[in-house]
Amino acid sequence: MHCPFCKNDDTRVVDSRVADEGQAIRRRRSCSQCGRRFTTVESAVLAVVKRTGVTEPFSREKVMRGVRRACQGRAVDDAKLQQLAQQVEEAVRATGSAEVPSNEVGLAILGPLRDLDEVAYLRFASVYRSFDSVDDFQKEIDDLRAAKP
Repeated sequence: MHCPFCKNDDTRVVDSRVADEGQAIRRRRSCSQCGRRFTTVESAVLAVVKRTGVTEPFSREKVMRGVRRACQGRAVDDAKLQQLAQQVEEAVRATGSAEVPSNEVGLAILGPLRDLDEVAYLRFASVYRSFDSVDDFQKEIDDLRAAKP
């Protein structure tokens, strides 16, 4: 790790702590040349493999943007969206794989979104599952009704 102040490559770790609910490690470092301290954050990289084969890093923000579009006009606040995005990330990381297909991310979104808002769930599912007809919507609505206690 290079010192951000003097660019020296000889730094040492002074303190390490778990951060971001166990998803990252925060390290305080000290430069042996200039003596200044700085903080680094390490986290395991989670990559999403798109249908085209392109790989990109997992992004909670991207999950939130997609779900926010489905929730447009609905009474869903940002705190709930952040919580959903965290649930999705935890579910995807729980697979234990460093690379996850994008369709698994979509499936991980559907469950929590169904619990959050049924209308938003139908909107998201219609795009994600490529509904072709009213029958597809009706089948999904019937499934929602059947799942209610």
